[in-house]
Amino acid sequence: MIERSLFREEHEMFRETVRKFVEKEITPYHMKWERDGVVPRELWRKAGEQGLLCCTVPEEYGGLGLDYLFDVVVFEELWRAGASGPGFLIHTDLVATYILSFGSEEQKKKFLPKMVSGEWIGSLGMTEPHAGSDLKAIKTRAVRDGNEFVVNGQKVFISNGQLCDVLVLATKTDSDAGAKGITLFLVEGDRPGFIRGKNLEKLGMHAQDTSELFFDNLRLPPENMLGEEGQGFSLMMTKLAQERLAQAIRSATVVETLIEWTADYTMQRQAFGKSIFDQQNTQFKLAELKTQATAARVFTDKCIELFMQGKLDAVDAAMAKMLTTELHCKTADECLQFFGGWGYMWEYPIARAYADARITKIAGGSIEIMKLIIARRIADEARNHS
Repeated sequence: MIERSLFREEHEMFRETVRKFVEKEITPYHMKWERDGVVPRELWRKAGEQGLLCCTVPEEYGGLGLDYLFDVVVFEELWRAGASGPGFLIHTDLVATYILSFGSEEQKKKFLPKMVSGEWIGSLGMTEPHAGSDLKAIKTRAVRDGNEFVVNGQKVFISNGQLCDVLVLATKTDSDAGAKGITLFLVEGDRPGFIRGKNLEKLGMHAQDTSELFFDNLRLPPENMLGEEGQGFSLMMTKLAQERLAQAIRSATVVETLIEWTADYTMQRQAFGKSIFDQQNTQFKLAELKTQATAARVFTDKCIELFMQGKLDAVDAAMAKMLTTELHCKTADECLQFFGGWGYMWEYPIARAYADARITKIAGGSIEIMKLIIARRIADEARNHS
């Protein structure tokens, strides 16, 4: 395996802290949370006490002011353990990042300290029943009424939706202005008119609450606007590369983990007088997957490096997401096969990993959207060569 060069000693020391936290506070209870469809709020507070949430938030807003690699360590250790329930990634990598990047000083002081501590849980309200990857098509409206905005509409597939205390909400403030008519707001979860629908039953990620949200004449003061009116779409576009990089980090980590699980299992399991691992088909298949996993890891780590330098563009992020998530789904399927009937049993982590994998080709922009983004780059390069 090619040695990873991104992390320093302090990152690896932190990794050990995160790993112990996951082993003690998450792994023993995760199957129960899957049955419940949600993780307890107490877990968030414990994670906050250990400094596992919003690692990059500056000290002036209650954080530790660490670099992005500390967040990466948290994400990797959660996924390595198969802990798909805690929605720390959305909370840390998306919601806190939006507030830190675009929020006013008052908004940062109000929301970020409570997010760092785990007292408040963040969620992202963008997807609607008829608007997924095409965010310009959202219908949730925010209409001026005196000095306030009145919000009506619906969101769906909202991770952390049952628990969230602060929601980054995408609305239409001008229905005739297309992308320039979208405005973001920060919405507290206890505001009148904020209605949580049912916790949705999903194919996988059963422990992560995913909800419908409704807004019925919800009133917001102008100080809850995130950024300027009409800037919402452009703000969202600036964070897509980071969101897609997070998906790549997740998938690259899970692929490596699935191969490890499968190698361990097949070495112990006997068939036809020898271990399953000693069958040539097993060796060839795992050799192929290991090689592809290594290539995906090297590319993903390069994208992390570019992101930290402010150089990761939308096309590189799209390629990383497409490569790693397609490999993720393929690896989950092919590795499960080696477990035979046991791989189909929910008590085996490989079964849950298989169910969890499929969302990766959808979340953060579908694979088809990634291909369109990459194809545009190819067309531009071809025109420049001609």
